[in-house]
Amino acid sequence: MTADRRTLIGGMTALAAMAPFLSLERAMAATAPPNLRDIDGAAAEAHMRLMAVPGLNMHGDEEVAMLLYPGFTALDLVGPHYFFASMMGARVHLVTSTSDLSPVPSDLGLAIAPTTTMADCPRDLTLLFVPGGTTGTLQVAQDPAVLAFLADRAQRATCVTSVCTGSLVLGAAGLLRGRKATSHWVARDMLGHFGATPVDARVVTDGKLITGAGVSAGLDFALAVVERLRGRPYAEALMLQAEYHPEPPFKGGSFDTTDPAIAEPLRGMFSGFVARASQLKAP
Repeated sequence: MTADRRTLIGGMTALAAMAPFLSLERAMAATAPPNLRDIDGAAAEAHMRLMAVPGLNMHGDEEVAMLLYPGFTALDLVGPHYFFASMMGARVHLVTSTSDLSPVPSDLGLAIAPTTTMADCPRDLTLLFVPGGTTGTLQVAQDPAVLAFLADRAQRATCVTSVCTGSLVLGAAGLLRGRKATSHWVARDMLGHFGATPVDARVVTDGKLITGAGVSAGLDFALAVVERLRGRPYAEALMLQAEYHPEPPFKGGSFDTTDPAIAEPLRGMFSGFVARASQLKAP
């Protein structure tokens, strides 16, 4: 087999990781008329052209650990997971806070199957990630085993990250002290309890600490992380692949842009969570 052919086949294999739907197209092509069977070659050639874009780092070897715990908010995890798992060559570990690999239920009942336990998670990580939630988040933020795991892996990780109230868990593990960080608007001001400087922004980067605001901000956060790890062109490619071009149907989505008649009662509904979260402390 020639070197050119090996390169072509390698490109085809990598392309499947970036755009899973092409695998289906290849399967369909096997039974398609002869004039449609050149799809593999065309797709591989397009892959090579994309690789030639200046500043685009197509392949890597990142080790990504994403924590799962009972009661996490699914979108906090699933949105970033899409972008992290789409990075060619990256290995994404879904790390359970429990003792076995049973599916971990989110706060709204969506269960995610973990791939590893904390004990078996790689020690040296590129990216350590914690999603948020409410009651489950408060519980995991008081779990000594989880906090020890986060503190240990964070020592060597290139990026220590969270979305939404996941930053409270990082704070409880002592990982926010002296840093700027953000969280869901309900919890953001509490970051000061952990020695952090709260920042009202969708994504906040301070050294190797990268935090995202509430739930939907996980998409912005993940693209910022991909840009840091692989460069702007690669992040733009994944952004287009996901067709991430948000156009909310109406104004709102932040406390300041929402009708006070809605925003104030909603804040009051979280008063119990805020009171309990304020009891968390950094070590």
